[in-house]
Amino acid sequence: MAGQQQANGSGFDAAGHQRGWEGFTVFMKWGVISVVVLLLLMALFLL
Repeated sequence: MAGQQQANGSGFDAAGHQRGWEGFTVFMKWGVISVVVLLLLMALFLL
């Protein structure tokens, strides 16, 4: 495993980590929005 580090020697891809984190936060934002909309629609039609 020691020979599989990144070219900078740290073994950590900061740019890839940033892109992954941004993708995750966008996914979570739209996931939360969709759940809230679903709950509001259920409240309107079922209560």
